[in-house]
Amino acid sequence: MTSFEEHIFYTLNQVPYGKVSTYGMIAKAAGYPGYARHVGRLLANLPEGSKLPWYRVINSQGKISLKGNDMERQKAKLLMEGVDVSSSGRINLKKYLWQS
Repeated sequence: MTSFEEHIFYTLNQVPYGKVSTYGMIAKAAGYPGYARHVGRLLANLPEGSKLPWYRVINSQGKISLKGNDMERQKAKLLMEGVDVSSSGRINLKKYLWQS
């Protein structure tokens, strides 16, 4: 595992139950400002069954970036934590954004 991965995974694990963060905020909090796309790629390649709360990370517009079944899977996990998600995958950042 690279230092980048360790820092991202550590930061991701800090996002509390019922809250969300953005790819860019995770990157910045981990010490890699400007690496939002790298965070997205890293999370997209997590192994099946990963215990990391990948589903708590959304885009800077407050929406789930995934499409189709993947979006529905992320949406279901967030709803189980009490996060309101619209049918289009939008989340109210004022209410649910984690401030690291």
